[in-house]
Amino acid sequence: MPSIFTRIIVGEIPCYKVAENEAYFAFLDINPLVKGHTLVVPKQEVDYLFDLEDDTLSGLYCFAKRVAIGMQSVIPCKRVGTMVIGTEVPHAHVHLLPFQEEKAFDITRPRLSFSPEEFEAIARTIRESITF
Repeated sequence: MPSIFTRIIVGEIPCYKVAENEAYFAFLDINPLVKGHTLVVPKQEVDYLFDLEDDTLSGLYCFAKRVAIGMQSVIPCKRVGTMVIGTEVPHAHVHLLPFQEEKAFDITRPRLSFSPEEFEAIARTIRESITF
């Protein structure tokens, strides 16, 4: 059975897409820790990040770098950090979080809530800032 991320990638489940190429996909986390919290995934469905082939793993991080640079140009932040957690979805993924302080990475803190229009505006702003 395809993971929820695969279903998002193929368009079965809607998302707030930030970026896409032939091998990778980035979209806003719908339960964000911070404004702009983005998930970056390979289109290839592999459960564990370190089970990815070396070229896929390095490509994922190069793709994430382009997304992070775009994010940092439009979301006020000290920097964009990465976090790899998540056993809740059996599909390798990296979290990108624009942050001012490290407490943004506290996964036990309350999540933010945005309207669909706010999510779309955030995704569009990031999307328009990314160059490949």
